[in-house]
Formats: sequence, C-alpha cells, structure tokens
Amino acid sequence: MILAAGQGTRVRPLTKNLPKPMIPILGKPVMEYLIEHLANHGITDIMVNVAHNHYKIEQYFGDGHRWGVQIGYAYEGIREQGEIVPKPFGSAGGMRRIQDFSGFFDETTLVLCGDALIDLDIGAALHEHKNKGAIASVVTLNVPLIEVQNYGIVVAADNGQIQSFQEKPMPNDAKSTLASTGIYIFEPEVLELVPPNSVYDIGSQLFPQLVAQKLPFYAQKRFFNWIDIGRVSDYWAVLQRVLRGEVAQMNMPGREVKPGIWVGLNTSIPWDKVTIDGPVYIGSSVCIEPGATVIGPAWIGHGSHIRAGARLVRSILFEYTRIAADMRFTDMIVSPTYCVDRTGETLYRGDETAQLRWGDARA
Repeated sequence: MILAAGQGTRVRPLTKNLPKPMIPILGKPVMEYLIEHLANHGITDIMVNVAHNHYKIEQYFGDGHRWGVQIGYAYEGIREQGEIVPKPFGSAGGMRRIQDFSGFFDETTLVLCGDALIDLDIGAALHEHKNKGAIASVVTLNVPLIEVQNYGIVVAADNGQIQSFQEKPMPNDAKSTLASTGIYIFEPEVLELVPPNSVYDIGSQLFPQLVAQKLPFYAQKRFFNWIDIGRVSDYWAVLQRVLRGEVAQMNMPGREVKPGIWVGLNTSIPWDKVTIDGPVYIGSSVCIEPGATVIGPAWIGHGSHIRAGARLVRSILFEYTRIAADMRFTDMIVSPTYCVDRTGETLYRGDETAQLRWGDARA
C-alpha cells in the first residue's frame, strides 16, 4: 500500500499543481523509485490511495506493467455542489475502505508513504515481523538527539514492544531517538480496529489504539537509507546529495561530456564562452548563452534557457524555465511560474517587488 492522497502542504509551492509523490528526483517521480524498489523485492500487487491531482499519478503509472507490477488506485473524494472534490479518508480510513470493498489486505501488507526514497531490506523486515508474531510493526531509524524535533518518535521496550509515541519532541523531552519512517507492516486484523466509513489516521489514531490495547505492536530498528521529502529544504538538500553522487543506485542521466557534467540531447552550449562547474546535469533542448555561469550541484531541466550573464549556483531549474540575463540565483528551486529558496521562501512570476526575473522558456 502506497499512501499518496495527501496535499503535501509542507512542500508548497512544489505541490501547488503536483501530487507530492510526483516531485521529480533526477527527472523521475519519487514514487517511481519506490515502485522499482518494491518490484526488485518481489512485491508486485500495489494499491495506491489518491486524491489531490490524482490523475497525474494515474496517468504516469497506469497499470504498472512497465515496472512488472500491478497497480490499483482508490480515489478518495466526494461530490460537493455538483463538483467532485478530493477528500482523503486518512491513511487508516483509506485502507479500511479498500478492505471493505475487496478484501485486498487479507494478507500481510507493507505500507509506505509515497514521498520518500528508501533502500530497506524488505525481506528482513518481513522476517522480523513474522518472527515476533506482530500484528503491526513500525520500521524506525535512530536519529541524532538534536534532530528528534523533526520526527514522530517511537518509544519502545527492550524487546521492541511499542509503549508510546512523541510527536516532534524537543531534545530535552525526548524519551527515545527512534524516528518513525512511515513504513509499516500490518496483519489483516489491524484494519478491523479502524471504524468503517470514517476519516482515521494511522499515526495519531490507530497506533495509540494498538498501544492502549497492549496488542503485539513492535518497533524495528533498521539500518538503511531513508530520505524523506517533508519540506522544501529537504527536497533541496536531497537533490544536492544526489547530484554529488552520495545516494547509491541513483545514476545521472545523459552523457558525461566533461568530468561531472552530464548533458542530454539537442543542447546549445558555447562551451568556450560559458563557465560550468560540476556536478551539473543539463537536460535536452537546453540553451545556455555566452557569459552564463552554472555552479553545481545543479540540475537544469529540459527545455530551459539561461540568458547571457546569468549565474546559477547550487540550484534546480524545472523544465522549460528561462532565467533572464544577468540574474543571480543561489540555492534556489525555479519553475516557469515560481522560485523558492532552500528555506521555503517563495516568489511568483509577475511579482513587481521581486528583484529576480525569470519565466517560461516556451513563451
């Protein structure tokens, strides 16, 4: 089960017209990496709950045959004043709705959020879950004490039995450094505890219920890469790491024309008149004019246009973005309609108070 119905409000404006699982990393949606990982571990039946901008997920992934899997979708919404309006049922409520409809979760189920990159050993996690006789398991990661305020924290006994949760505690108040990764393993009877036809959340409602009833509910301490895109700053940092080659099995597309510089097809770049320091990826049909500078790690989406004298430092351009002449963009994510810095401060095209100028390269 991939949870993909949320609005992604903490990652605005990236999710203004895009579902969070469709945010691109090296030109591929985050959720595509997740589906590839599941397929590599032999998981081929995948349900996805969708709501906001659902059609973008459905049109891209289709029935899943390109990845050797079957994908099904459960749309969550209502009719309101004659319009179909997205209305998520909550992570647990959405699963109960699917179960009541078809019994899809009649076997052990892996549940994941659609907005994180992982390399979890799924087989080992399932083995531990079965060995402990768990009704539910939460996969956790140890995080530095100073970072606990960024996560939902799991408090567990020595044998892994979960005793309580803390939502983003301050370091002085934290009872644990085990962060929930949003990866769960459920037995079918777990969903019987979720009230039917209700908005119900896994973390804030179902899990406290499991603890209160003292059911066999365990935390797993795992060592794996878990890269969560919870905020704009996380997305910028993830791309910097990926472009520097720090994330395994994420290979740069294109052809490496110079050390650390990868280029797609049909580009117009006067190499002797521009300054480009890698790592940089330059997509297809990109135009970089004389006098422009690009300092990596940077990603230049296909169809983009960097005008003469412009300077781009540690930044990401989404496809068809034009940077005006002599502009300076540092630590930014830029699309044809908005630009946002690494802290989440956003400017929109046409804002007369903005000193930066950019636009749509197709115009």
